Amino acid sequence: MSRVCQITGKKVISGNNVSKSKRRTKRKFAPNLSTKRFFNPETGDWVTLKVSAAGLRNINKNGIAPTLKKAREEGRL
Repeated sequence: MSRVCQITGKKVISGNNVSKSKRRTKRKFAPNLSTKRFFNPETGDWVTLKVSAAGLRNINKNGIAPTLKKAREEGRL
């Protein structure tokens, strides 16, 4: 699977390394992803997601069931 958060949709973006002499070379910025298992009490089963740190905060704030529902509506799951 690619480096994309399944909750927030964050993905790898490109930018520049800038040296002291201001020489620019391409680089990639990867999101802070981790694979986590969550228990969904509505369905009674475990869900494995690849989520970013911001996605974990969203799950802690809103709960797993509403967050999964919103991610499915937006086409991330």
